[in-house]
Amino acid sequence: MYLTEEKKKEVFKKHNKNEKDTGTAEGQIALFSLRIAHLTEHLKKNKKDFNTQRALVLLVGKRRNHLDYLKKKDITRYRAIVKELALRR
Repeated sequence: MYLTEEKKKEVFKKHNKNEKDTGTAEGQIALFSLRIAHLTEHLKKNKKDFNTQRALVLLVGKRRNHLDYLKKKDITRYRAIVKELALRR
């Protein structure tokens, strides 16, 4: 499996106050970005995998919703996460 428990903890520790705080918007956005990158690489090799393509579109939408929420609540945190993850916006 590409996303082990240790890797999740590392992502949450990097983007949150601690690794047990998994509910913050920054942590969720970082995890979605990691999954999106993995699925994008998969789709480059398997162009006809339409189920994965649909899952990728749904993940991008979820990440967009989280980013919109963060932008509405705290613009400085939004700008920091966009800059840190190098997201196009």
